[in-house]
Amino acid sequence: MTTIIAGSAGFEHGPRGPYDFRPGRIHRFAAELSGSAAPKICFLTQATGDPQTLIGACYSAFAGTEFRPSHLALFPMPNISDIRGHLLSQDIIWVHGGSVANLCAVWRAHGLDEILYEAWQQGVILGGISAGSICWHQGGSTDSYGPELRGFTDGLGWLPYSNGVHYDGEAQRRPKMHELVADGTLGDGYATDDGAALVYRGAELAEVVADRDGPKGYELKRAADGSVVETPLPIRTLTYDA
Repeated sequence: MTTIIAGSAGFEHGPRGPYDFRPGRIHRFAAELSGSAAPKICFLTQATGDPQTLIGACYSAFAGTEFRPSHLALFPMPNISDIRGHLLSQDIIWVHGGSVANLCAVWRAHGLDEILYEAWQQGVILGGISAGSICWHQGGSTDSYGPELRGFTDGLGWLPYSNGVHYDGEAQRRPKMHELVADGTLGDGYATDDGAALVYRGAELAEVVADRDGPKGYELKRAADGSVVETPLPIRTLTYDA
Protein backbone atom coordinates (compact mmCIF):
# COMPACT_ATOMS: atom_id res chain seq x y z
CA MET A 1 0.00 0.00 0.00
CA THR A 2 1.35 3.43 -0.92
CA THR A 3 1.65 5.71 2.11
CA ILE A 4 2.45 9.38 2.67
CA ILE A 5 2.63 10.95 6.14
CA ALA A 6 2.39 14.72 5.72
CA GLY A 7 1.88 17.50 8.20
CA SER A 8 3.37 19.52 11.02
CA ALA A 9 4.85 16.78 13.22
CA GLY A 10 8.53 15.90 13.33
CA PHE A 11 11.47 15.43 15.66
CA GLU A 12 11.24 15.80 19.42
CA HIS A 13 13.50 18.61 20.66
CA GLY A 14 15.90 18.24 23.56
CA PRO A 15 17.19 20.92 25.96
CA ARG A 16 20.53 21.63 24.29
CA GLY A 17 19.43 23.94 21.49
CA PRO A 18 17.53 23.98 18.19
CA TYR A 19 19.46 21.02 16.73
CA ASP A 20 19.08 18.71 19.71
CA PHE A 21 16.79 16.22 17.99
CA ARG A 22 15.25 12.92 19.07
CA PRO A 23 13.06 10.68 16.89
CA GLY A 24 9.48 11.87 17.18
CA ARG A 25 6.40 9.77 17.66
CA ILE A 26 5.69 10.37 14.00
CA HIS A 27 8.94 8.59 13.09
CA ARG A 28 8.02 5.66 15.35
CA PHE A 29 4.65 5.55 13.61
CA ALA A 30 6.34 5.45 10.20
CA ALA A 31 8.60 2.66 11.43
CA GLU A 32 5.59 0.63 12.53
CA LEU A 33 3.91 1.10 9.17
CA SER A 34 7.08 -0.03 7.41
CA GLY A 35 6.91 -3.40 9.14
CA SER A 36 10.68 -3.41 9.71
CA ALA A 37 12.28 -3.91 13.12
CA ALA A 38 15.28 -1.91 11.88
CA PRO A 39 13.87 0.52 9.33
CA LYS A 40 16.14 2.22 6.85
CA ILE A 41 15.32 5.94 6.88
CA CYS A 42 16.81 8.43 4.42
CA PHE A 43 16.39 12.10 5.23
CA LEU A 44 16.26 14.84 2.61
CA THR A 45 17.17 18.41 3.56
CA GLN A 46 17.10 20.22 0.20
CA ALA A 47 14.47 22.68 1.48
CA THR A 48 17.24 24.39 3.46
CA GLY A 49 20.11 23.70 1.05
CA ASP A 50 21.48 20.58 2.77
CA PRO A 51 23.22 22.34 5.68
CA GLN A 52 25.76 20.15 7.45
CA THR A 53 24.50 21.20 10.88
CA LEU A 54 21.02 19.89 10.13
CA ILE A 55 22.30 16.71 8.51
CA GLY A 56 24.51 16.04 11.52
CA ALA A 57 21.59 16.65 13.89
CA CYS A 58 19.47 14.11 12.01
CA TYR A 59 22.17 11.46 12.33
CA SER A 60 22.56 12.26 16.02
CA ALA A 61 18.82 11.91 16.51
CA PHE A 62 18.80 8.36 15.20
CA ALA A 63 22.10 7.25 16.77
CA GLY A 64 21.60 4.33 19.12
CA THR A 65 18.03 3.68 17.92
CA GLU A 66 16.57 0.90 15.80
CA PHE A 67 16.63 3.20 12.75
CA ARG A 68 19.33 2.82 10.10
CA PRO A 69 19.78 6.42 8.89
CA SER A 70 21.24 7.82 5.71
CA HIS A 71 20.88 11.08 3.83
CA LEU A 72 20.70 12.29 0.28
CA ALA A 73 22.26 15.70 -0.33
CA LEU A 74 22.07 17.55 -3.66
CA PHE A 75 24.15 20.59 -2.63
CA PRO A 76 26.77 21.24 -3.93
CA MET A 77 26.41 17.92 -5.76
CA PRO A 78 24.77 14.57 -4.99
CA ASN A 79 26.54 12.63 -2.26
CA ILE A 80 25.25 9.31 -3.62
CA SER A 81 26.10 8.01 -7.09
CA ASP A 82 23.07 5.71 -7.46
CA ILE A 83 20.27 7.93 -6.15
CA ARG A 84 17.49 5.76 -7.53
CA GLY A 85 18.91 2.55 -6.12
CA HIS A 86 19.47 4.09 -2.72
CA LEU A 87 16.01 5.60 -2.38
CA LEU A 88 14.21 2.50 -3.63
CA SER A 89 16.04 0.45 -0.98
CA GLN A 90 14.68 2.53 1.91
CA ASP A 91 11.79 1.79 4.23
CA ILE A 92 11.13 5.49 4.96
CA ILE A 93 12.10 8.72 3.21
CA TRP A 94 11.71 11.76 5.47
CA VAL A 95 11.71 15.31 4.10
CA HIS A 96 12.66 18.23 6.35
CA GLY A 97 11.08 21.67 6.20
CA GLY A 98 12.24 24.95 4.68
CA SER A 99 11.44 26.42 1.27
CA VAL A 100 8.96 24.25 -0.60
CA ALA A 101 9.47 26.28 -3.78
CA ASN A 102 13.21 25.61 -3.75
CA LEU A 103 12.67 22.00 -2.70
CA CYS A 104 10.43 21.12 -5.63
CA ALA A 105 12.57 23.04 -8.13
CA VAL A 106 15.77 21.26 -7.07
CA TRP A 107 14.09 17.86 -7.06
CA ARG A 108 12.82 18.40 -10.60
CA ALA A 109 16.23 19.60 -11.77
CA HIS A 110 17.74 16.30 -10.59
CA GLY A 111 14.86 14.06 -11.68
CA LEU A 112 14.15 13.26 -8.05
CA ASP A 113 10.42 13.82 -8.50
CA GLU A 114 10.26 10.76 -10.79
CA ILE A 115 12.42 8.65 -8.46
CA LEU A 116 10.37 9.56 -5.40
CA TYR A 117 7.17 8.73 -7.26
CA GLU A 118 8.59 5.32 -8.12
CA ALA A 119 9.61 4.77 -4.50
CA TRP A 120 6.11 5.71 -3.35
CA GLN A 121 4.52 3.32 -5.82
CA GLN A 122 6.81 0.53 -4.65
CA GLY A 123 5.75 0.95 -1.02
CA VAL A 124 8.47 3.13 0.46
CA ILE A 125 6.82 5.32 3.10
CA LEU A 126 7.20 9.00 2.26
CA GLY A 127 6.91 11.54 5.04
CA GLY A 128 7.80 15.05 5.99
CA ILE A 129 7.05 18.19 7.88
CA SER A 130 6.14 21.68 6.63
CA ALA A 131 7.73 21.99 3.16
CA GLY A 132 8.12 18.21 3.39
CA SER A 133 4.33 18.02 3.67
CA ILE A 134 3.23 20.63 1.14
CA CYS A 135 5.49 19.19 -1.57
CA TRP A 136 3.36 16.07 -2.16
CA HIS A 137 0.18 18.14 -2.60
CA GLN A 138 -0.99 20.67 -5.19
CA GLY A 139 0.41 23.43 -3.00
CA GLY A 140 -0.24 25.50 0.07
CA SER A 141 0.75 28.66 1.86
CA THR A 142 4.48 29.29 2.05
CA ASP A 143 7.14 31.70 3.25
CA SER A 144 9.41 30.55 0.39
CA TYR A 145 9.25 34.04 -1.12
CA GLY A 146 9.57 36.14 2.03
CA PRO A 147 8.10 36.63 5.50
CA GLU A 148 4.63 37.47 4.14
CA LEU A 149 2.95 34.20 3.20
CA ARG A 150 2.05 33.59 -0.43
CA GLY A 151 0.35 30.82 -2.33
CA PHE A 152 2.45 28.00 -3.77
CA THR A 153 0.77 26.04 -6.55
CA ASP A 154 3.62 23.99 -8.05
CA GLY A 155 3.74 20.99 -5.71
CA LEU A 156 4.23 17.47 -7.05
CA GLY A 157 0.46 17.06 -6.98
CA TRP A 158 0.32 13.33 -6.27
CA LEU A 159 -2.12 14.23 -3.50
CA PRO A 160 -4.75 16.34 -5.32
CA TYR A 161 -5.45 18.72 -2.46
CA SER A 162 -4.15 21.94 -0.97
CA ASN A 163 -2.15 21.63 2.24
CA GLY A 164 -1.85 24.03 5.16
CA VAL A 165 0.88 23.52 7.77
CA HIS A 166 1.65 25.12 11.16
CA TYR A 167 -2.03 26.00 11.23
CA ASP A 168 -2.08 27.03 14.88
CA GLY A 169 1.60 27.90 15.21
CA GLU A 170 1.94 30.93 12.94
CA ALA A 171 -0.59 33.75 12.86
CA GLN A 172 -0.74 34.10 9.06
CA ARG A 173 -1.31 30.44 8.27
CA ARG A 174 -5.05 29.98 8.86
CA PRO A 175 -6.24 33.24 7.26
CA LYS A 176 -3.92 32.81 4.28
CA MET A 177 -5.19 29.30 3.58
CA HIS A 178 -8.77 30.53 3.81
CA GLU A 179 -7.94 33.36 1.40
CA LEU A 180 -6.19 31.08 -1.11
CA VAL A 181 -8.96 28.48 -1.12
CA ALA A 182 -11.70 31.12 -1.22
CA ASP A 183 -10.27 32.93 -4.25
CA GLY A 184 -9.53 29.69 -6.12
CA THR A 185 -5.72 29.96 -6.02
CA LEU A 186 -5.77 26.63 -4.20
CA GLY A 187 -8.34 23.87 -4.30
CA ASP A 188 -10.02 22.18 -1.38
CA GLY A 189 -7.68 20.44 1.00
CA TYR A 190 -6.43 19.77 4.49
CA ALA A 191 -4.48 21.57 7.20
CA THR A 192 -2.62 20.51 10.35
CA ASP A 193 -1.78 22.15 13.64
CA ASP A 194 1.79 21.79 14.91
CA GLY A 195 2.12 18.21 16.10
CA ALA A 196 -0.50 16.74 13.75
CA ALA A 197 -0.06 14.83 10.50
CA LEU A 198 -2.21 13.55 7.66
CA VAL A 199 -1.88 9.88 6.72
CA TYR A 200 -2.69 9.05 3.11
CA ARG A 201 -3.21 5.57 1.71
CA GLY A 202 -2.83 6.02 -1.99
CA ALA A 203 -4.21 9.49 -2.66
CA GLU A 204 -6.99 9.22 -0.10
CA LEU A 205 -6.82 10.57 3.45
CA ALA A 206 -6.94 7.58 5.81
CA GLU A 207 -6.59 9.27 9.20
CA VAL A 208 -5.08 12.16 11.12
CA VAL A 209 -2.60 11.50 13.92
CA ALA A 210 -0.93 13.70 16.51
CA ASP A 211 2.22 13.34 18.59
CA ARG A 212 0.47 14.70 21.71
CA ASP A 213 -2.98 15.66 22.90
CA GLY A 214 -4.34 18.91 21.48
CA PRO A 215 -3.23 19.35 17.84
CA LYS A 216 -5.94 19.00 15.23
CA GLY A 217 -6.37 18.39 11.54
CA TYR A 218 -8.93 20.15 9.36
CA GLU A 219 -10.73 19.79 6.05
CA LEU A 220 -11.02 23.00 4.03
CA LYS A 221 -13.75 23.29 1.39
CA ARG A 222 -14.84 26.23 -0.71
CA ALA A 223 -18.58 26.80 -0.43
CA ALA A 224 -20.84 27.97 -3.24
CA ASP A 225 -20.88 31.50 -1.85
CA GLY A 226 -17.07 31.69 -1.94
CA SER A 227 -16.56 31.24 1.77
CA VAL A 228 -14.42 28.43 3.21
CA VAL A 229 -15.88 25.77 5.46
CA GLU A 230 -13.32 24.48 7.94
CA THR A 231 -14.18 21.14 9.56
CA PRO A 232 -12.09 19.55 12.35
CA LEU A 233 -11.28 15.91 11.58
CA PRO A 234 -11.16 12.92 13.94
CA ILE A 235 -7.64 12.53 15.31
CA ARG A 236 -5.68 9.74 16.96
CA THR A 237 -2.96 10.54 19.47
CA LEU A 238 0.20 8.46 19.02
CA THR A 239 1.52 6.87 22.21
CA TYR A 240 4.94 5.59 21.19
CA ASP A 241 7.89 6.31 23.42
CA ALA A 242 9.77 9.12 21.68
